Amino acid sequence: MRAVVQRVKKSSVTVEGETIGSIGLGFTVLLGIGKDDSEEDIKYLKDKITYLRVFEDEEGKMNLSLKDVGGALLVISQFTLLGDSRKGRRPNFMNALGGDKAESLYELFLEECKKEGLMVESGSFGAEMEVHIVNDGPVTILLDSKKTF
Repeated sequence: MRAVVQRVKKSSVTVEGETIGSIGLGFTVLLGIGKDDSEEDIKYLKDKITYLRVFEDEEGKMNLSLKDVGGALLVISQFTLLGDSRKGRRPNFMNALGGDKAESLYELFLEECKKEGLMVESGSFGAEMEVHIVNDGPVTILLDSKKTF
């Protein structure tokens, strides 16, 4: 499971001209789910994202987590994060999980984040979406549950 985590001042997602999710201070998370991902991957990423210390403390140091600052999450499914472009010029998406299984893991990720007491907004799984991001910093972190050490 891969995630691009962007610290944002605000972020929203629109489908067919309608805003379906928006947050203020927090993280926009682009989430890619692979064929070999499981609930263990969800727990790993949920913990990393929830407690990632990239918000500034009173001294201006990145020392506070999403929970510390009362931030929110906007989570967008993004199968293209699993694209492999090592050969040729067209990415191969064979490692991305699709369909109902991917949607179930995506929904489970959202629920696990909500259990942390976070405000969680989301996109629409499988839909064409416009994501509007006001990146703060900018701070962007790449996380991969398969690269834990």
